[in-house]
Amino acid sequence: MCLTLKHLAGTIRPTSLSPLRCSTGARPRSVCSPLQSARGSFVTAPLIRPSTSSAALSRTAAPTTAPTASAAMAPKRKTTPADKKETASDETLTPQEAAAQVRRSSRRINTRNQPPVHPLEEADMSKEGRIMGVRTADGDETPGDMDVEDGKALAKESMQQAIEGLARMERQLKRATKRQKLQVEESTFWIPREPPAGHPFNPAIPRKSKAEEAAEPSKDGRLRTPDKQTAKSDDEDGSIFDVETEAMDLPEEGLEAPERGAARPPAVHSSYLPLPWKGRLGYACLNTYLRSAKPPVFSSRTCRMASIIDHRCPLQDPTQPEHHTKNRPDKSQEPAKELALRFVQQLGLANAGDMVKMLRWNDKYGIRFMRLSSDMFPFASHPEHGYKLAPFASEVLAEAGKVAAGLGHRLTTHPGQFTQLGSPRKEVVTAAVRDLEYHDELLSLLRLPDQQDRDAVMILHMGGVFGDKSATLDRFRENYAKLSDSIKARLVLENDDVAWSVHDLLPICEELNIPLVLDYHHHNIIFDSDKCREGTLDISQPEISERIAATWKRKGIKQKMHYSEPCAGAVTPRDRRKHSPRVATLPPCPPDTDLMIEAKDKEQAVFELMRTFKLPGFERINDMIPFERDDESRPAPKTPKKKKAGALRRKRALDEDPVDLDDADAGADDQESVPKAKEVSAQDFAMGGPLNRVYWPPGREEWLKPPKRSLKQGVVNEDDVV
Repeated sequence: MCLTLKHLAGTIRPTSLSPLRCSTGARPRSVCSPLQSARGSFVTAPLIRPSTSSAALSRTAAPTTAPTASAAMAPKRKTTPADKKETASDETLTPQEAAAQVRRSSRRINTRNQPPVHPLEEADMSKEGRIMGVRTADGDETPGDMDVEDGKALAKESMQQAIEGLARMERQLKRATKRQKLQVEESTFWIPREPPAGHPFNPAIPRKSKAEEAAEPSKDGRLRTPDKQTAKSDDEDGSIFDVETEAMDLPEEGLEAPERGAARPPAVHSSYLPLPWKGRLGYACLNTYLRSAKPPVFSSRTCRMASIIDHRCPLQDPTQPEHHTKNRPDKSQEPAKELALRFVQQLGLANAGDMVKMLRWNDKYGIRFMRLSSDMFPFASHPEHGYKLAPFASEVLAEAGKVAAGLGHRLTTHPGQFTQLGSPRKEVVTAAVRDLEYHDELLSLLRLPDQQDRDAVMILHMGGVFGDKSATLDRFRENYAKLSDSIKARLVLENDDVAWSVHDLLPICEELNIPLVLDYHHHNIIFDSDKCREGTLDISQPEISERIAATWKRKGIKQKMHYSEPCAGAVTPRDRRKHSPRVATLPPCPPDTDLMIEAKDKEQAVFELMRTFKLPGFERINDMIPFERDDESRPAPKTPKKKKAGALRRKRALDEDPVDLDDADAGADDQESVPKAKEVSAQDFAMGGPLNRVYWPPGREEWLKPPKRSLKQGVVNEDDVV
């Protein structure tokens, strides 16, 4: 039942009053107020049906039952003949007869089997009845000891008490919220993601462990290096928290996180530069210049799972191409899985077809190393919607491999972070094997020459630690042994920026004959502090670099490395994981290494290095003209219609002579010539034009597309005002 605040306040009484009872001992139906008194008890008020006549109420209800404030304040209804007849009939009945004639209903007051009313409660109810002015047992209408003004004052006082109670509850809630927030902000202790059985929700603050003491800055302000043997804290269930392997669980977002990150020992970098450069520089998956062309050129078109399900149904008009609004799949027709498979395969063929354009573009500007996108064939490794690439993609992939072989281009792949052979879950391992089989088939269908085929590797991360590095390595050994020979020949491991350092992976790579990819950026975040320092100097020493190079030579594969840099101002490990748009220098790697530049600006980051160090091919790269491209076809612009001589006469000035019809076209040759349509061949499309304008400065990615019109009608740009 919905009650307004005014009516609700009229029902509130001090908590010392007892609930009302009928004369027969029955408790009347009551409404609980949502306002709670300071003593924590709820206040109840009787609920009286307005349809009940006063005579019937005097027979069935308690003689001193107090109505609600809403009932007392409601205007009186005129007495009808039916009411008079009902009253007369009720007055002639005894109380037992009147109770027997009451209609059984859930809304009637149940007067059976109720405890008797206490005399004090009867006195209170009698007083309230006199105050509100109700009919007594004798049937006399008593106005009460208080007049209407006193009743209004009582209602106003009750409303004020209710408002004060609400305000008091709000203040208490704010104080409690503030205390909890301060406790969370001031706490520097971690809480396990999966607390043991019986673990309290808010555990008491434990004493500082050795790992926590090691995480605090020393007296000189530097962060103590955690000891691998002692940097562990035991939980109540005996689980071990490793500071190095579970770095992702540290409270990096705390108030002291930037200070802790900045207090770490400074990185020690090498001054060696691999010049003159004889290796290959590459980028990953996407070319920003080609991606912004019209139409775009890229190899990562994908779709949602819902789109695959929708395309099980044929188009509304199968004879016309698909349109997102005019020609969509008709869900009223019978679905077929073959249609959905054809839809997703067409996306893969379009991606593979653009590989040829990307390879030729890279070769023109001195880039001969590229990572293929894992999304080239969407959902190819999915357990339900997956599919094999042969035979439908064999021809287009073989064509791309032929171009790559002719240009001496190296192609690699990098399965995602969810491909983990060391996972304790069988379904994860099964999905990882399917994903590796998909990448292996993709590289095999390129039909590359022997050496290029060996160099076409699949880079994989070890993945999670799952509480125990040794157990994870054992599971990896077991699952690696079950892989096919083709996958084993391509699989390489890479150190990551979360848990697995170079010194963690190098022993198992030497044991299982797996090449190790050194990622300098990841090494600066996760490294074994007992064996090397942060930076490029220690990791490039012969005792470690020669061991890494030997893992490649044993398989006859060209060594490759990864290089990137953190964003400017990044301090905490989580912030430092993000790659910067471009890199400023070259790492101290061998000058003939294949170096993958993992940066946001993709090929532009490679151009930046080529220009900085004058690497081969830098002279071919020229700056773009903002918002203009000379390597795309464009239609002829719409020319305005010529104005007729009659219009010129109507618009001439008063002091001008009328324009002669013969001179209407005079001066047309003096006007600037209108640009004509431009046609660009498919071979020259998006190749940078005759002047090779493909470079855009850092932070100027908007140059790749025409400017958006920001002027509104009637608004003048201040820069255009002379």
